Amino acid sequence: MAGPEWRCLIVRARERERAARELGAQARLLGVDGVTRIETAALYFLREASGVAPDALVGSVLSDPLLHESSWERTSAVPGGRVVETVLHAGVTDPVAQAVARGARLVGHGGAVEVATGTRYEVYGEVSDDDLDRLIARLLANPVVEHAAVGRIEPHEPGGDAASGVERIDVAGLDDAGLAALSRQRGLALDPAELLVVRDHFAGLGRSATDIELEMLAQTWSEHCSHKTFRARLTWDDGEPIEPLLRQLRATTDAIAAPWVRSAFVDNAGIIDFDDAVELAIKAETHNHPSAVEPFGGANTGVGGVLRDVLGVSARPIAVTDVLCFGPPDTDPASLPAGVLHPRRIRDGVVAGVADYGNKLGVPTVAGAIAYDPAFTANPLVFCGCVGVLPVGSHRSTPRTGDRVVVIGGRTGRDGIRGATFSSMTMDATTGEVAGASVQIGDPIVEKGVLDVVLTARDRGLYDAITDCGAGGLSSAVGEMAATLGADVELDLVPRKYPGLAPWEAWLSEAQERMVLAVPPGQVAALSDVCARYEVELADIGSFTGDGRLVVRNGGAVAAEVPVAFLHDGRPTRQLVAAHPTAPAPHGERMVVDAGAALLKLLAHPNLLSNLDVVTGYDHEVLGGTVVRPYGGAADDGPADAAVIAPVGASSERAAAIAIGVNTRF
Repeated sequence: MAGPEWRCLIVRARERERAARELGAQARLLGVDGVTRIETAALYFLREASGVAPDALVGSVLSDPLLHESSWERTSAVPGGRVVETVLHAGVTDPVAQAVARGARLVGHGGAVEVATGTRYEVYGEVSDDDLDRLIARLLANPVVEHAAVGRIEPHEPGGDAASGVERIDVAGLDDAGLAALSRQRGLALDPAELLVVRDHFAGLGRSATDIELEMLAQTWSEHCSHKTFRARLTWDDGEPIEPLLRQLRATTDAIAAPWVRSAFVDNAGIIDFDDAVELAIKAETHNHPSAVEPFGGANTGVGGVLRDVLGVSARPIAVTDVLCFGPPDTDPASLPAGVLHPRRIRDGVVAGVADYGNKLGVPTVAGAIAYDPAFTANPLVFCGCVGVLPVGSHRSTPRTGDRVVVIGGRTGRDGIRGATFSSMTMDATTGEVAGASVQIGDPIVEKGVLDVVLTARDRGLYDAITDCGAGGLSSAVGEMAATLGADVELDLVPRKYPGLAPWEAWLSEAQERMVLAVPPGQVAALSDVCARYEVELADIGSFTGDGRLVVRNGGAVAAEVPVAFLHDGRPTRQLVAAHPTAPAPHGERMVVDAGAALLKLLAHPNLLSNLDVVTGYDHEVLGGTVVRPYGGAADDGPADAAVIAPVGASSERAAAIAIGVNTRF
């Protein structure tokens, strides 16, 4: 039953004129020339529960009278301007609301107030209805994660409908066209040869496939998770065979045989030697597709994910890096295909997303690069990297038969569904329309608690193996950990953010800030105590069995049963043909008439101009280990050749120099 009506508090920054002018300038870049400024305000929707009034939170949690103006009065229009308000879609994670609820508990209000958030824009100037629609679509709201309305809006709450059951699909009876249609309908992103193998597998079993089984196979066999292009069987166009690319990388690493490489290609992150006390963990990965459709959330969870990868080898993150590639910032808005965000908006959202996660979690962002090229207009590249530190030999990575499958961290929601297969699709202007649920929403405050739990559990020896819930969610995390043993898990034990999730959604969701651990039965209680100390939720959802089968139950009934050998080794190898590239013709001689003018034009090019405005938004001092900052010199505006970090816990005076470079012409 619905609770009391929402009350809405409007909170405005006292110093807001500069931000209003900048947002107005962005509107004019989109061709809405009549805009003079766009003022913003935060909306906090609150409703009373357990007898505590929302007013009690105004001065203690939601606003500071020195910095903000707040009011319960909300009009649908303003003199000389138009009002647009946005709220998140039902079911999309609202980390700000969660932070407000935590703040309410900290100041003594318990869990007594329900919270949702939104944003209010007041657009001033000569703006037609068509102009306003363009601003909403291109600047003020992202339809992938938000609702927008001209005038007032109310929060959209998740429905409380009962979850649907497990669906059974007779793949054995489908021909090639039927298999292709099924793959499109469910977003499986499987090759025709892979679909045939799936069909034959279930035909051999003499039964239908369940939706959980199909979705699990699709994410495990996706490009994102299995790197099937790098594993493909290659030949030149004349038939000469080529060693698979991943095998070449591994063979090169083995041939070099660097004694300081402790682990490569086998875990969440690579591990290298540092000194007698600690090792360094290093990982980088892309978050391109999510950042194209929801720039802030895509980059935000890219950073969160790579931090969890380093945490997934039992290391403390000590530095974040990024490489960002965007379309030209002066791109004509009229030239953009429908559904493609403007490069300026993508850039601003991505940079804000990177800064938000690292700054809030307390890990310095110390090195990076930004490049612009028309090739990145519809498909930006967002590489997030992380360096971590761990005591020598402290990472345990081998689950044992009988270990419990334990999930810690955030609850499971509908955000981040099919992210692995979504990231494996070809990016075009329609991808955001079909993959909105693939966008994940990060919560760095929750991840900080998870980090503290993992490091404490590592030092106390409370787990035998650990991994993060990345692409594919529990399906990927449990599936990978059970690759040799098998496991039996119960979905009813997985904590949900809200009711209504289908069983396959709970298994596949990539909702953020979750880790999976293999915990000896005798250590579960101790780990639970550690989680309680840091206010991190724990769920014991099953066990590693040793029988080579991955069994997923829903209410006790078997909803999926797949041999782990088929799950990880049953995918057919891709066959690809490589062509010898043709070298481009050399450029003719180029004459520079006015060297001074040419130099100024070069220095103004976005690929050459200073990125100081970006770097100053990143906290590169937190943790106190930054020896050389990203920028230095007499005015602190000269780019350093590398950032230098002194790792926590090192026994020597050594430091780690971290440098990043990119050349898009290659």
